[in-house]
Amino acid sequence: MKFLADMGISPRTVDGLRRMGYEAVHLVEEGLERLTDEEILVKAQNENRIILTMDLDFGYLLASRGEILPSVILFRLGNESREVIEERLQTVFRECVNDLQLGAIISVSDESFRVRRLPI
Repeated sequence: MKFLADMGISPRTVDGLRRMGYEAVHLVEEGLERLTDEEILVKAQNENRIILTMDLDFGYLLASRGEILPSVILFRLGNESREVIEERLQTVFRECVNDLQLGAIISVSDESFRVRRLPI
């Protein structure tokens, strides 16, 4: 799996994903911190990446466009520290790999996660 981290995600989380063997980039690393959400979706689609974000707008955009990709992991956490995000990602990876590959929005909270298959 390949990932694209939005601005709300720590670059250290991207480093953690790389240590786990995943291909991951952060918008800041590529000088793209000013991209619009629409442009981020296009970039993720073109590069076959899963978006990591805290921004609800990606779900709305995907729903309005009727797209099946890219998948989005949306964090809705009380504690948005790198450690908590990485811990929650491990759970999502164990249980949702197929959903992520086929197209889904996964909302991750402190205690659970919800999978919405695309298109919505």
